[in-house]
Amino acid sequence: MRKRSQRLWLIGAAAALVTGAAALAVVGLQGAVAFFQSPSDIAAKGASSYHQSIRVGGLIEVGSQKHGDGGKLLTFSITDGKHTVPVVYEGIPPDMVKEGKGVVAEGKFDAQGTLVATRVLAKHDENYMPKEAYDALKRAAEKDGSAADAAYVKEPST
Repeated sequence: MRKRSQRLWLIGAAAALVTGAAALAVVGLQGAVAFFQSPSDIAAKGASSYHQSIRVGGLIEVGSQKHGDGGKLLTFSITDGKHTVPVVYEGIPPDMVKEGKGVVAEGKFDAQGTLVATRVLAKHDENYMPKEAYDALKRAAEKDGSAADAAYVKEPST
């Protein structure tokens, strides 16, 4: 009877430790998870509905990129051919961040609906586009079916 009691206590303690570790992992990762959305997805739901960190991908809208504050403040708009999301980034952006090129910005929306980016990721070469960004651009072009929107979408290379 005594061994059985010890085993039950040991199993209970192990279960409590595993449950505690899982709870700590969930709480710790909660702020680190950022879901990918396209500008059209954000327009459909509204920027105010996103309260956690989010990744927005698409192309930098031509004519929207502006530098300020000694080159450390960058404002631009991300587009998928249908909708745009204004972005502000404080820091030195990657060299490959250029108008008309693919980009993924990660951050949170402010009260005005502008994405305050904490990280900006640019494509690495002329043929690369993140799969999520490609899929979002393709969905936006297919919704309308217009040839002008299809010009934004090129098959990504792997």
